[in-house]
Formats: sequence, C-alpha cells, structure tokens
Amino acid sequence: MNTKLTLRLDDSLINRAKHAAEKRGKSVSQMVAEFFDSLDGATPRKPGYPPITTALLGSLRGASMTKEDYRRHLRDKYL
Repeated sequence: MNTKLTLRLDDSLINRAKHAAEKRGKSVSQMVAEFFDSLDGATPRKPGYPPITTALLGSLRGASMTKEDYRRHLRDKYL
C-alpha cells in the first residue's frame, strides 16, 4: 500500500531533485523511496536493467572482433 508523504523543501532543492530524477528516468518519489530503503543498513539491491538491455545481455558472447574488423565496419558505414 502506498501512502502519501508531504515534504517541505526549498524550491531550488525541489528543482534539483526533479532534474536528477529526470536524468535517471525515475520519479522523485522513487528516489526518496530508494533512499529511505537504504537507511536500514541492508545490502543495497542491484538495480534491474531496462527490458531492451536485458534482451541484449550475452548476445555477443563468444564473438571476437579485431581493430581491423571495426575499421572495416566504419569504412563501410561512412564511405
């Protein structure tokens, strides 16, 4: 169950928090919840990856690429 919590903060601090949350792709509420969750000293949880990243994990395992392969790719792409 989620319960509303009202915080009284300086306007500049609120704007900084909103900007930081936007950069992280989270809401200010999520950031505050994560902070409160970290206060009990428990081991921090590892953040999950976005679905697209999860889908790509391991896709290049076993592949090998040399500098020459990369240069050839760039040459083909831009010439």
